[in-house]
Amino acid sequence: MLNDDKTQLTGDKKIEFRSIDAVTGQPFGSVFETDGIAEVKAACLAAEAAFEAYRATDAEARAVFLERIGAEILALGDDLIVTAMRESGLTRIRLEGERGRTVTQLKLFAGVLRRGDWMGLRIDPVASGSTPSARNDLRLRRIPLGPVAVFGASNFPLAFSTAGGDTASALAAGCTVIVKGHPAHPATGAMVAGAIHDAVKASGLPPGVFSHLVGPGIELGAALVKDPAITAVGFTGSRAGGLALVKLAQARDIPIPVYAEMSSINPVLLLPKALRARGAQLGAAFVGSLTMGAGQFCTNPGLLLAIEGDGLDAFVSAATEAISAVAAQTMLTGAIHSAYEQSINTLQHHDNVQAIAQGPAGDGVNDGRATFFSTSGQSFLSDKALGQEIFGASSLLVRCADEAELQSVLAAAEGQLTTTLQMDDGDTEMAAALIPLLERKSGRIVVNGWPTGVEVTHAMVHGGPYPATSDGRSTSVGSLAIDRFLRPVSYQNFSPRLLPAVLRDDAGSPRLLDGIPTH
Repeated sequence: MLNDDKTQLTGDKKIEFRSIDAVTGQPFGSVFETDGIAEVKAACLAAEAAFEAYRATDAEARAVFLERIGAEILALGDDLIVTAMRESGLTRIRLEGERGRTVTQLKLFAGVLRRGDWMGLRIDPVASGSTPSARNDLRLRRIPLGPVAVFGASNFPLAFSTAGGDTASALAAGCTVIVKGHPAHPATGAMVAGAIHDAVKASGLPPGVFSHLVGPGIELGAALVKDPAITAVGFTGSRAGGLALVKLAQARDIPIPVYAEMSSINPVLLLPKALRARGAQLGAAFVGSLTMGAGQFCTNPGLLLAIEGDGLDAFVSAATEAISAVAAQTMLTGAIHSAYEQSINTLQHHDNVQAIAQGPAGDGVNDGRATFFSTSGQSFLSDKALGQEIFGASSLLVRCADEAELQSVLAAAEGQLTTTLQMDDGDTEMAAALIPLLERKSGRIVVNGWPTGVEVTHAMVHGGPYPATSDGRSTSVGSLAIDRFLRPVSYQNFSPRLLPAVLRDDAGSPRLLDGIPTH
């Protein structure tokens, strides 16, 4: 996230820095040297120089390349996991799962490439009988945008960083990629970048297909976004960081799209019949989702909406008991921990917010305690600050007087990555009335589950209306993520010799022929 470190570069002045142990707060390992403006320019020139050759590779060659990246990452072995554990404070189980997810994403896009429909091929042949004159021969395909800048995320050192979803989808589209590694895990990023470089070399591709820049300052990322070679940006992080990149991208002589995942509190609606039947069960399960990974998930359930009535007190009691048993957990960085503590302190001193429960204190420098607050529907509606994200294991219960107030609170909430309905059969009518609003508010609607956990599948949407993302028409997870880095081109009255091979009549790729699907 851009606002995790306020250190700035001055021109090409180099700054040395090291990894920080998330548990102790002490530096360790090798010394890294900040990349400067010269390195940004060199990476962008290399990415531009490699783009035409890389985009000309066929789908099978790119699929094999993506799979090779996955194999190289696995070949890093346990050293990668141990390094990521120390830099992030995340557990071995979590990081081993994240490594598997990273490889799965690469394989997913390899499959997308082999399937062929990502190109969006359409052919409208000459129609001699049309009026007033013969229709032109029109053929369409989607092509890659060009070099893409990707910003690594603090909370996912593997799956949303150097070889994460943005990198995988951009490479699959045929774009060259420059990653600005997150300063919270430079050694992890360097290891993964080395694996990608090895895959580039083994695949016989130009070295500019992938570059990795490092440094804790904000000027490095700004220079990357402003470089004229860059055609799109992928970002996961804070709202402040994402909006800063959007502003830079729109101020360029040629503006470019920024696909930024930024801020979400992921409302969970506890509907009346579900609360009455299983309030205590829901309370315990909620805390499991809230405290997963010290609450440092973009899909963390930071807001609960419920109508006063049977089962709500049982929910609160069970959640309180569960939180009291959850040990404090190491947060990703000192800056993130400080921001979390400041936000919690603000809520604890808010006149209209009640502190319900807080987990036991830890003894680590970056230990974050789970916290649970409550407020009324009217208080939430009167203070927009209560709807802001707190990055960590904190959640606010909004106790609504009736269904109308619940709808008002939901309508007042910002755009979200997810909303969740905890419901029983008797809640179906209420849920049906809410769904149109939920569709407008979020990218994914969950029923009787919890928002944490984003599966890498074809039907997944990890996006949503502003400020969840800067562009709610896209997703950063799932096979549709490739769409962000492609654009359509139409070819009118081309001879077969001039046509791209995939658009010729004898090509076997899936296409729409005069509007009819065919192979």
